[in-house]
Amino acid sequence: MQTRTLGKTGLEVPVLSFGASSLGQEFRKISIDEALSSVRVAIENGMNLIDTSPFYGRGMSEIMLGLALQDIPRDNYLLCTKLGRYDVGHFDFSARRVAESVDISLHRLGTDHLDIMLCHDIEFVPMQQIVDETIPALREAQQSGKIRFIGFSGYPQKIFRFICDQTDVDCVLNYNQYTLQNTRFADETIPYLQEKNIGVMHAGPFSARLLTDAPLPPWLKEPENVRQSARDAVAFCKEHGSSLAKLALQFSVSNPAIATTVAGSANPKNIQQWAEWLREPLDQELLRSVLNKFASVKNIGHSEGLAENN
Repeated sequence: MQTRTLGKTGLEVPVLSFGASSLGQEFRKISIDEALSSVRVAIENGMNLIDTSPFYGRGMSEIMLGLALQDIPRDNYLLCTKLGRYDVGHFDFSARRVAESVDISLHRLGTDHLDIMLCHDIEFVPMQQIVDETIPALREAQQSGKIRFIGFSGYPQKIFRFICDQTDVDCVLNYNQYTLQNTRFADETIPYLQEKNIGVMHAGPFSARLLTDAPLPPWLKEPENVRQSARDAVAFCKEHGSSLAKLALQFSVSNPAIATTVAGSANPKNIQQWAEWLREPLDQELLRSVLNKFASVKNIGHSEGLAENN
């Protein structure tokens, strides 16, 4: 697995990281064997940065991940988890909860340190608290040795300048906005982050299954014209002996400015397939044709969180 340096952290991270949200049964019920095997296959294929959150499965993802990692040497993987979002509408970015959340995550994951800790989905709260209270509390945890690097995650592009213009972070995570259909993260924000040498991570190369032939989830917010363009692209790729999912993954990891792309599954066969896709060259002619199919809906997204943060 190719690696890239994550900003000023110095961490060498895989271009494709393993997202453990599925281990929290966010999308379907899974067995313990599936969870354990998914983590093992990911690490065996070089996806040794693992991303989770207490929000995923309301703690289940961290617990299952801790079980899966207990017999794997700690220096064989990097751990990224989050804090601040604990249920669909439950957010707490207070300094007191930061300290509690760090210790709980350490316990669930069975480790004495976290490589990356992110404030999760900060667009759902008044963001000045993140600057004034949450990040200083994270720096205290960092100084104690419990966390190596800190940052935040979210969807709207506005959040990155709001935070990074006021304070210093090590890395950030955006999602669903460096894809075949939506490249706003690269168009509007990544150059700004590069100037500050902030580590760039992106999740969701498949854009919540939009860019696959799987049934779309009920929570998908993209409008019908975007969905139709995706269905057309799925059919086009099949006609040309490929798959939209394969092209989507290859495209997302191909940007050298993005240190790592996070993709998640609790199906070991999917994870193995991703690794194989990354060993194949990107079909530039197919890519041009598919990008053309998305041209009329390029960068159409949706709002997340508070209106003021979009």
